[in-house]
Amino acid sequence: MTVPILEGRGLRFGHDPARPVLDGADVAFPAGRRVAVLGPNGGGKTTLFRLLAGALVPQAGRVLLDGEPVGPRRRGLTALRRAVQLVLQDPDDQLFSATVAQDVSFGPVNLGLPDDVVRARVAGALAALGVADLADRPVHRLSFGQRKRVTIAGAVAMAPRLLVLDEPTAGLDPAGVEALLEVLAALHAAGTTAVLSTHDVDLAWRWADDVAVVADRRVTAGPAAALLGDAALLAAAGLGPAWAPSVHRLLVRAGVSAYPRTAAELAAVVVSDATGADARDGVGGGTVESGTQTSAPHGASEETSCPTRS
Repeated sequence: MTVPILEGRGLRFGHDPARPVLDGADVAFPAGRRVAVLGPNGGGKTTLFRLLAGALVPQAGRVLLDGEPVGPRRRGLTALRRAVQLVLQDPDDQLFSATVAQDVSFGPVNLGLPDDVVRARVAGALAALGVADLADRPVHRLSFGQRKRVTIAGAVAMAPRLLVLDEPTAGLDPAGVEALLEVLAALHAAGTTAVLSTHDVDLAWRWADDVAVVADRRVTAGPAAALLGDAALLAAAGLGPAWAPSVHRLLVRAGVSAYPRTAAELAAVVVSDATGADARDGVGGGTVESGTQTSAPHGASEETSCPTRS
């Protein structure tokens, strides 16, 4: 069995120890798997991320990097922070340098990398996030969406194996969300494993391979198709069901075998069916649109009526 990049076992934490936000939480992030972490406000998603990234110390349980426990000493935390980068929800919590390039270079410079390596990493990260033209711009003159991209660029410049994003779509308009998904698709293709938290179950459905639902101080994890079809689990986390499994069920009843993940893909199915075209053409056949998969999700069968919890 492949050892996950990052794992939490039996994690417990609460600012008031008598009222822990997490208690006995288990979660694992394997290489190459896109994981969406879902849960209610105040349910412990951010706390979980901070524990896993070494920003908080668990009151019980342990964090493992490549199967080895991360110790509280500097060497263990340094190794963790080289491998794992956490991007917070509010970009202003992580932007503090005068210009974009200076901010993105902060991490590599503090790693003690040679100047030419730092310049290459900064240039690559800015290009990957589509903000190379903003390198010399003062940070305070950026839009909210630009600030989001720059904070992610700062994490990417550290060349992490695991990129953890806390509510990365919060505050973004639909176009900004699509642009972010395209960036995440490119990073995934380049070998960076990404984990994000969100309240948007439909976003999780279209993007994630696996889902981790944080509710009642624990974490329930598994394939996205199984967990996002579990209405009881989602309700316990204060979340509604994803629309795509229900739509797929209706399409199957109508004799159309397609697995649309977005409204645009559903519209294409409707148009194709109305014109007598094969509903599979371009939908449900594994093409890529806006950085998402359009094939049936991992763990889902195109012949089943609805995904069920594993």
